[in-house]
Amino acid sequence: MVILILILIQFFRPAKNITDEDPVDGIATKYEVPMNVLMVLNDACYDCHSNYSNYPWYYNIQPVGWWMNYHIEEAKKHVNFSEFARYSKEDAIHAFHDIKKVMKAHAMPIKSYRLMHEKGQLSDEQYENVAKWAAKMEEKLITSN
Repeated sequence: MVILILILIQFFRPAKNITDEDPVDGIATKYEVPMNVLMVLNDACYDCHSNYSNYPWYYNIQPVGWWMNYHIEEAKKHVNFSEFARYSKEDAIHAFHDIKKVMKAHAMPIKSYRLMHEKGQLSDEQYENVAKWAAKMEEKLITSN
């Protein structure tokens, strides 16, 4: 019975988090993002925090795909770099604050992502660069009219 269930669940897969649309509302369309920070975001964050996930082979094994899909959906609720330009000023301030906080704590990417993705293993300098940039952007928004 267990084997039959494992075989059957392979046919039920979540929709992939991929769009063909251009990122017209991406974070870099509205905010100044230095290239070194943008590369970190692209390499270590966009798989879960954007509308452009890259899927490894093991995504096709269920229930791994469901688990990954859950993480992507939850991540995008916190921050979606593909839609960041649409955020209200208050939401952007909150997002920049959270980015700063998780980068200072080295809390993102999550451990399971870091284990499976070499580019998710950030250096102390990368964490610091993203945290400083997020703090600068947060302050800039707070002090703007």
